[in-house]
Amino acid sequence: MRSLHAPPPVRRSPFSLGNRLARASWAIVYVLLFRPSPRPMHRWRNWLLRLFGAKLHRTARVYSRARCWAPWNLTMDQHACIGNDVDIYCAAPITIGAYSTVSQYSYLCAATHDFEDVHHPVVAKPIVIGTRCWIAADVFVGPGVTIDDGTVVGARSAVFKDLPAWVVAIGTPAKPVRKRGLRPEDFEQTATKHEAGR
Repeated sequence: MRSLHAPPPVRRSPFSLGNRLARASWAIVYVLLFRPSPRPMHRWRNWLLRLFGAKLHRTARVYSRARCWAPWNLTMDQHACIGNDVDIYCAAPITIGAYSTVSQYSYLCAATHDFEDVHHPVVAKPIVIGTRCWIAADVFVGPGVTIDDGTVVGARSAVFKDLPAWVVAIGTPAKPVRKRGLRPEDFEQTATKHEAGR
């Protein structure tokens, strides 16, 4: 059983020379080959992301206007989806679970600065989004956050702390307001009926 807990923060800078060169190369590929690609060309965009180290299931979907800072820190499971105009600031690893969707204009921010240090060093903190989650439009997800399986985050919310499984959370900061009606067993029953109908 996989753990949904993110690894500890990384206090070394993600701005090494090698990192900057890799990001510069990716920026060129993004502008010339990724961003202009037609909407249905998910396999092409997945191939480009994998070329730069992303770990994507073949059914993952990343739309052409999504922006990914460092593809080598992105992991997406089956049928995970990143919509147009989403910012994936993956200075640390960002994982998106199976059947989860990150909707348009959302921002996943996997780094902050240590404001108690006079030099304000970058502190990279991984983000984990579980399975069957929905991050609705224009949501901010902060560094080090884990959103557990099945959780829905309402539009224009901001998530600064971990959220539990199978809840609907809204607001700034986002807080659970109710349990989600669907449960894991509902999806299992649907899958079983689908297989039986073949």
